[in-house]
Amino acid sequence: MVEETQLLAANLVYPLFIVEGTGIRQEIDSMPGVFRLSADQAVAEVGMARSLGIRAVLLFGIPNRKDPEGSSSWAEDGAVQVAVRMLLEKHPDIYVITDVCLCEYTDHGHCGLVEDGTIANDPTLDLLARQALSHARAGAHMVAPSDMMDGRVGRIRDALDADGFSDVSIMSYAVKYASAFYGPFREAARSAPVFGDRRGYQMNPANSREALREVRLDVAEGADVVMVKPAMPCLDIITRVRDEVDVPVAAYQVSGEFAMIRAAGKNGWLNEDAVVLESLLAARRAGASLVMTYFAPLAARLLET
Repeated sequence: MVEETQLLAANLVYPLFIVEGTGIRQEIDSMPGVFRLSADQAVAEVGMARSLGIRAVLLFGIPNRKDPEGSSSWAEDGAVQVAVRMLLEKHPDIYVITDVCLCEYTDHGHCGLVEDGTIANDPTLDLLARQALSHARAGAHMVAPSDMMDGRVGRIRDALDADGFSDVSIMSYAVKYASAFYGPFREAARSAPVFGDRRGYQMNPANSREALREVRLDVAEGADVVMVKPAMPCLDIITRVRDEVDVPVAAYQVSGEFAMIRAAGKNGWLNEDAVVLESLLAARRAGASLVMTYFAPLAARLLET
């Protein structure tokens, strides 16, 4: 009767890894119970999630072909584009969010174009806008740029508006730290950099005031939702961002958080079910309206009991 914070299935967003082809359901070694799915298998997975009260999914594409520009990221027959169309045909009431970034699609694994061994911020923006536009044309309701290039929210907003997609929203990965918790994702998406790392464009985990600057800039450029990533190590940042802006705040319980909880649960060191709900509730209590989590189906089932 007096609890201050509630966790509902409607607060959860279920991330899915989409591959090209049909009939594919590959379990990810470092994320037991999470799979790479072809579009037809994603349809079944979303049907299960929707039956549990989960209203939204976040799609990551894993192409068969990679090149320096990540050109398959905006292909009409790309993994994400095909999946968006198929999901909305079979589940018209699901809310589809798509990740916008180049790292899964480039042969070097970085989130932007590489010129002379460095990331070229400004030339990357047009490619991100092209990718976002292809997702909108496929039917995506929201695009989520995760690349951390400066100015990408404004460029994507302009491209969407110019093509008649002013109703497609943008969820910006506004605060994305260069975290040690992303390792399993890079295996899942086959997106580890082949040289260097991403600290040049992702944020230093030591910085909090920088997070607020990034959030203000993205909101000014047109972000409808801002995200903090990872979730559990950044509960203080989620709260500060919630106090700073009037748009919804999302938190991403990332792959390393998932793998850590799952491994401890499987070894009997923690009660997995209890820790899942407590960790997600913590993100909600910190101020997140939405929580991206690979535990979404499990959490939704637990919330039904």
